[in-house]
This record gives sequence, structure tokens and C-alpha cells, in this order.
Amino acid sequence: MAGWYELSSNDKGQFSFVLKAGNGEVILRSEQYESRASAENGIRSVQTNSPQEARYDRKEATDGRSYFNLKAGNHQIIGTSQMYKTSASRDSGIESVKTNGPSSTVKTA
Repeated sequence: MAGWYELSSNDKGQFSFVLKAGNGEVILRSEQYESRASAENGIRSVQTNSPQEARYDRKEATDGRSYFNLKAGNHQIIGTSQMYKTSASRDSGIESVKTNGPSSTVKTA
């Protein structure tokens, strides 16, 4: 099963999205956006940039866990992963975003 995006809003009226893999696991989270249109633009940016290896910034947290950011062509972060115990798990997460990121399915949570 292919992945999809879930677009949601919080009680302050801000919007965000997550990218889910085919198994329903969240593999990328966006920042908070002031408008639905801005969040939808963020989704389009992930769809465009996720297949490109150069757009991934591999990071390590101070506690040793690994994560990554997906960046747009202008170097702004458009999504952040969960924390992974190993860099190998993080790299598998990147591969999952590359596979699922181009999805055109957007659901409203």
C-alpha cells in the first residue's frame, strides 16, 4: 500500500501535516503553518523534494539518537523525522520518505 499525507489543524487554527508510510507509520512531520494553503504548499514541496538525496540533512541529537530533516531547494526545512536509535534506522526512514513522499493522496485528519 502506498503512503499518504494527513493534513490537520490544532485548536489555535494552525495547520500541519504528516507523511505516513503504507503501514500507517508517521515517517515525516511538518512545522505548524498559519494557513491551510501554506500547509498544502508544504506537502507539494515534500512531493517535489523527497526523491532527491541531496535534500536530506542527516543529524544526530545530543543523546546519540539519529534523525533527519528534509529541506527544500531554498534550504528551508519542510519536514523532520522521528528519532531513531541507530543511523541505519534513520537511513531506512529516509528511503521510506523517498518512496512515499511523491504520493498525491492527502487525507484530512
